[in-house]
Amino acid sequence: MWDYSEKVLDHFHHPRNVGTLENPDGVGEVGALACGDALKLMFKLDKDGRIADVKFQTFGCASAIASSSALTEMIKGMTLEEAAKVTNADIAKYLDGLPEQKMHCSVMGMEALEAAIANYRTGDTTVRQLKDDPLVCTCFNVHESEIVEAIRINKLTTVEQVTNYTKAGGACGKCKGEIAKILDRELAAASGAPAPEAAPAPAPAPAAPAEPVPFAKLSPAKKVLAVEKVLEAEVRPALKLDGGDIELVDVDGAKVQVRFLGHCAGCMAAAFTRNGLVEKKLRDLLAAPDLEVELV
Repeated sequence: MWDYSEKVLDHFHHPRNVGTLENPDGVGEVGALACGDALKLMFKLDKDGRIADVKFQTFGCASAIASSSALTEMIKGMTLEEAAKVTNADIAKYLDGLPEQKMHCSVMGMEALEAAIANYRTGDTTVRQLKDDPLVCTCFNVHESEIVEAIRINKLTTVEQVTNYTKAGGACGKCKGEIAKILDRELAAASGAPAPEAAPAPAPAPAAPAEPVPFAKLSPAKKVLAVEKVLEAEVRPALKLDGGDIELVDVDGAKVQVRFLGHCAGCMAAAFTRNGLVEKKLRDLLAAPDLEVELV
């Protein structure tokens, strides 16, 4: 089990300010069910411009719920200028710490607050302009600015830490080289040394578009192999970030039986993970819209 503080457990078992607001002044949404975490934060201001009420809805683990709950308590009564200065490190400190592997939950809270404030000020539903903010991790939709912000606020020094704080690199791992370059650049800037020059990368050979797997036409044995391949590449890494795992039990036609392990076993969000992550990935990547996942 994770070594959670009493405050984390309190905010997990008794979350504050859960729900929605009618006609909120600002709304921020970050994450996605397919990534394993999602958070919606909304607030209303009083006549003096202070946060009079704030609510949240989240899908995620104990740390995600606790971080969201803590954040809502922290920012009540603040002006937007004060709230904008709240960092993920402040959230973790308020909770008497979080396991490093769970720090991405506090980052998600900070980003939802940034998005809500931006929504109030501009009407936009996103914080960043994508054309000016390269997408680094396609598996978890993490942009360069998010990685840089996490490195600077939390003084990160390794790629593994960046993954713990942002999830970037936690699935297929293809972006770890780019994360390392960003990290080297930030560490060099912090030390005052010139950033290392990267050798020019060879031009990648054009890849032929992958044909969807005709799942319905596969033999039972090949169906098992196809499902295992998707689980290993696209599902298991995401679950392991939160201390969980998955086991394939059986494949019967279009029905796939799986068992959650580790921290995912018995989790109250297991049904959402099954539908939003496991079933969605299998249906999309195996071209099997009728495929159903059953927990056993």
